[in-house]
Amino acid sequence: MYSLFLKRFIDFVIVFCMLAIIWPILLLVGIWLYFANKGTGVFFIQKRPGKNERIFKVIKFKTMTDKRGIDGKLLSDEERLTEIGKFIRSTSIDELPQLFNVLKGDMALIGPRPLLPQYLPLYSKEQARRHEVRPGITGWAQVNGRNAISWNKKFELDVWYVDHCSFLLDLKIIFLTIKKVFVREGISSDTSATMEPFTGNN
Repeated sequence: MYSLFLKRFIDFVIVFCMLAIIWPILLLVGIWLYFANKGTGVFFIQKRPGKNERIFKVIKFKTMTDKRGIDGKLLSDEERLTEIGKFIRSTSIDELPQLFNVLKGDMALIGPRPLLPQYLPLYSKEQARRHEVRPGITGWAQVNGRNAISWNKKFELDVWYVDHCSFLLDLKIIFLTIKKVFVREGISSDTSATMEPFTGNN
């Protein structure tokens, strides 16, 4: 009952109220990033698979430049991540534009994080179950390690959430997310400024 009907209704009401309150903050961050990114854009928009693997466009604040090497390829995340971008990522402010994705129904407040479409054929049958629910701005994997845990562990936590989704669990994840934001844990993996690409289970 909760996951089928109430969850979506609660998400819509909460996000609508949040946007009515924080829109000035979003505007100020957008102006700040416009100058920090030297006119290359404020938002990062990318295709991601949602519930039942339906592709949608996720929106986040842009925290990296478009700097390229002499070969024309984008530099590494570490080299493109700006100082302002580091702060915005560490405080999870970069995730706030996804509230519009929640309002549209592409995402939920709580759920497995939406990843890249090219990962779809790499999942095992069990791992692919993470797409049985709407992806979330935060989720069970995020409050249990975020980018500091392995892909396999992350997918294991995602599927566990799918099987145990409830109002009380979502409430717990919200409080743990607030704690993680203040402590700033798990923002990066051990070897990267963000998270290494998923290359499969072999």
